[in-house]
Amino acid sequence: MGILIGTASWADKSLVDSGLFYPKTAKTAEARLKHYAENFSMVEVDSSYYALPAPNVTQLWAERTPDSFVFDIKAFRIFTQHQTPPQVLPPDIRQALGPLAEKKNVYYNDLPPEIAQELWRRFLLALEPLRNKLGAVLFQFPPWFFYRRSNLEHIARCVQILDGYQLAVEFRNETWFNDKHRDEVLAFERAHKITHVVVDEPQGFSTSTPPVWEVTNPELAIFRLHGRNTATWNKKGLTASSERFDYDYAEEELREFLGPVQRLASVAQSVHVVFNNNMKDQGIRGAKAFEALVAGWRI
Repeated sequence: MGILIGTASWADKSLVDSGLFYPKTAKTAEARLKHYAENFSMVEVDSSYYALPAPNVTQLWAERTPDSFVFDIKAFRIFTQHQTPPQVLPPDIRQALGPLAEKKNVYYNDLPPEIAQELWRRFLLALEPLRNKLGAVLFQFPPWFFYRRSNLEHIARCVQILDGYQLAVEFRNETWFNDKHRDEVLAFERAHKITHVVVDEPQGFSTSTPPVWEVTNPELAIFRLHGRNTATWNKKGLTASSERFDYDYAEEELREFLGPVQRLASVAQSVHVVFNNNMKDQGIRGAKAFEALVAGWRI
């Protein structure tokens, strides 16, 4: 499949409101997805992180895109051990939680086993319509998810539960790829056939990981670009992801990635390059610019 380039959302509010990518006639979700798919070969779904997607919705995504189009889909937040407000859970799940539903946030380890199992079942149902178009299920773990044995065991359980689907893992804690743990973590990913996610992001923070240009699954490698905005990376009180990932990549910065992405592509059957910088049309322009560079490099 080669190198597929896209963005981390086709429906980001900042992008839609900007009027810089979608034509004025694209007033519906269907029209916007179709327009996006006319311009790019893949997309990463971020809405599935915030709430469980419904199977009828994912079915529409599949129907509205070409046969060759590819979706990466983010895992629902509770599976990645993020804080999860009970109000984003389905009403019957909230009711089943009892007093837990009164908490500001619940976490995966708070869930009774039968409720965790039911949430997984519904997530799998939502993935099914995308099976033939699904690249990977992306598990982006939170900054407090640091290297330790129990967290490795949690990832291994996720792999087991999602048997038949490709998992990709992105860490946001420096302990995973420090000198002590780097080789062990890469070996763990290879042993479980997990796609390692290479990142470009601000460095020097405990919530940063370095760009580790390794392929841990020969079927798929992923490179995600978060921008290099050090002022907003750990800033509190931001109301939208577009504020955190507000960054325009210069052409010379994008050129830096051509060689490393080429090396990924020489080992992996497919490489997904995903622009997560998303203030207005930053991701769109970055993806288009990198497409042009890749096309020129191939000539």
